[in-house]
Amino acid sequence: MAKPLTDQEKKKQISVRGLAGVENVADLKTNFNRHLHFTLVKDRNVATKRDYYFALANTVRDHLVGRWIRTQQHYYEKDPKRVYYLSLEFYMGRTLQNTMVNLALENACDEATYQLGLDMEELQDIEEDAGLGNGGLGRLAACFLDSMASLGLAAYGYGIRYEFGIFNQKIVNGWQVEEADDWLRYGNPWEKARPEYMRPVHFYGRVEHTAEGVKWVDTQMVLALPYDTPVPGYRNNIVNTMRLWSAKAPCDFNLKDFNVGGYIQAVLDRNLAENISRVLYPNDNFFEGKELRLKQEYFVVAATLQDIIRRFKASKFGSTEFVRMDLSTLPDKVAIQLNDTHPALAIPELMRILVDVEKLTWEQAWEIVVRTCAYTNHTVLPEALERWPVDLFQNLLPRHLEIIYEINRRHLERISKLYPGDVERMRRMSLIEEGDAKKINMAHLCIVGSHAVNGVARIHSEIIKNTVFKDFYDVDPQKFQNKTNGITPRRWLVMCNPGLAEVIAERIGEDFIRDLDQLKKLLKFVNDEAFIRDVAKVKQENKLKFAAHLEEHYKVKINPSSMFDVQVKRIHEYKRQLLNCLHIITLFNRIKKEPNKSWVPRTIMIGGKAAPGYHTAKMIIKLITSVGDIVNNDPVVGDRLKVIFLENYRVTLAEKVVPAADLSEQISTAGTEASGTGNMKFMLNGALTIGTMDGANVEMAEEAGEEHLFIFGMRVDDVEAMDKKGYDAMSYYNKIPELKQAMDQISGGFFSPSQPALFKDLVNMLMHHDRFKVFADYEDYIKCQEKVSDLYKNPKEWTKKVIHNIAGSGKFSSDRTISQYAREIWGMEPSLEKIAAPDDPR
Repeated sequence: MAKPLTDQEKKKQISVRGLAGVENVADLKTNFNRHLHFTLVKDRNVATKRDYYFALANTVRDHLVGRWIRTQQHYYEKDPKRVYYLSLEFYMGRTLQNTMVNLALENACDEATYQLGLDMEELQDIEEDAGLGNGGLGRLAACFLDSMASLGLAAYGYGIRYEFGIFNQKIVNGWQVEEADDWLRYGNPWEKARPEYMRPVHFYGRVEHTAEGVKWVDTQMVLALPYDTPVPGYRNNIVNTMRLWSAKAPCDFNLKDFNVGGYIQAVLDRNLAENISRVLYPNDNFFEGKELRLKQEYFVVAATLQDIIRRFKASKFGSTEFVRMDLSTLPDKVAIQLNDTHPALAIPELMRILVDVEKLTWEQAWEIVVRTCAYTNHTVLPEALERWPVDLFQNLLPRHLEIIYEINRRHLERISKLYPGDVERMRRMSLIEEGDAKKINMAHLCIVGSHAVNGVARIHSEIIKNTVFKDFYDVDPQKFQNKTNGITPRRWLVMCNPGLAEVIAERIGEDFIRDLDQLKKLLKFVNDEAFIRDVAKVKQENKLKFAAHLEEHYKVKINPSSMFDVQVKRIHEYKRQLLNCLHIITLFNRIKKEPNKSWVPRTIMIGGKAAPGYHTAKMIIKLITSVGDIVNNDPVVGDRLKVIFLENYRVTLAEKVVPAADLSEQISTAGTEASGTGNMKFMLNGALTIGTMDGANVEMAEEAGEEHLFIFGMRVDDVEAMDKKGYDAMSYYNKIPELKQAMDQISGGFFSPSQPALFKDLVNMLMHHDRFKVFADYEDYIKCQEKVSDLYKNPKEWTKKVIHNIAGSGKFSSDRTISQYAREIWGMEPSLEKIAAPDDPR
């Protein structure tokens, strides 16, 4: 195995991230030592690695604070329109390295720590991931914050500061075991508590209709305490804010009980209020109608809207009194983006504030709400759509239920005027679903209460208009838009793949980092021998590095010249990890059958978390690990096929595996993956995609040329046609011998010899009620995988396709996505201007 790069070589490689001379290395060392001195408590004169990490983090943070203050002053003086991105999830990962990249400090810090006898990579490894999200939706929010700051938009991310983020996943005997993610245990150097902006949030109680208006009384109050995290733009000195709310019990919480001697219990009961921000619900694409979750959704919305209105009213530069008491101009100064339906309560809550508190008429208030709010839809899977029971609302948020009923009454009045007598249509379009238990359809509330509704990839936005929300599209076609997702090239190229960033910069300069479309210029180098060699060499180095990582952390040795075939994402039936599994078994059977044939060696890696209550997903993990046990220990197979389950997949692991992958598996049933963003990360980092025409894969094929991806399987219309005529899994099982063999091995206990019936539920599901039609795409998938292996035998042709993919990935920058949101939804203009740094004269 070739040896990893020396520090000197690494430094040369990362010149693209700002030269060490830019920042005074001596200053950094001085500040580092100062922080270290204050970090160490008096009786402890031996520093631990963690002390060194905190000293470095605080040193870097010093460079943020001045820019942060100046940015907020800049907004205060200019009074721009502000955008508020409301999300129940922000999947940030680690902050240290990303901050160094965006402030051009990385080489200087590297040099400073090196001179201090420390290893920066070791220090970076101490930082806990901020895992405040489940997957795509939360990670998208994080990329968006990076782009909004890099494009100079006055933007705020608002969410919940979960004490426990997404669980840590351990694999024990092949099964997933969840462990609480106590990410704040050692403190978080990147956040600043702002108790001066604490806000009350009310629950329960009852509604009084009085002569002076409506009053919501006898409520229980919880306080929302904000914590601010700086969000730096890329080298433009702009630092925006992510504000996350933490729940605190008020001082007088239940202490009335004190009189009857219940003091201890009363103090202990404070936990009930503070549980609101305790833990992230670990479901991805699945709705769980728990009261605590509804409390979380209202908590973030109520606190945030108070903050938005306070900031809107607060005086403009140079003035002493409240400047804006007239809320009719709110939509000119405020844009609220709802990241999925989780913050949908912003719509009735803003109505409550405008009508009950600010005393506007319903009509005035409604116009303000609709012009201010916009809604992003993230999924069409029925089990993912939020439908809250009316009686839960009645109890927890009685005033909001009244408001939703009134919104619905006026909405249905409008529909009945447009379609007289069409009762069926009114039933379909109502915000209230009648049934055994009445439910509120939150997506309908979002559509009615927003001026813009967008899907997250072109095909997804079309599906929304033609199927799920067709009735709404027919009535208000002007509301519906598409905004194809993107990823930030700072974290997902410059930071995680400096070698590739450098090779690109040598050919086309560094401007691609803030204008990813410039990657198109690489097409001129598609036949350039030196460039082909450089791209292949970077990939090989990344594979060696990842192989070393696996050996160190998983104690597995893998062949670094094998094809790294990777599927990392949440474990879900629609993402079809089972199809990948069937390919593994088929490959295994073929090698066993013809052991002397020359096989392209593959290391197949699958990683991802299953929601703790999702039985099928947990069984899928067990199947993958069980197949791995058999395959990896077969002497005939040797190192021609290895199967690895990547434990505890998270942002930080993605940053390591994405640059090392050769093949990216994006194999969901057509019409089920709204967009995908992992697919974009792999494309940008030089992996080839095997995938269906689903989500953003469609646009990736368009940008890079379909011939440069491995596209297989049914298209959306094929799936619809099959739904009409009925999907018969057994016919495929009986018709395709290799599929039958694989299924018989699973059901006969070949992969679970000590428990032959272990996978009977999975087998039964695949054979008799598979919504995602795994068998229907099996044959085409296997054939397509043969093409992949054939091409891999020709490294030069493979790398040429890789270059086509990298050159075509410019569209998938979140900068492009955010520019479109800004111009087409928020009415704001992005800008690449720099503002003055804190040490520059203004």
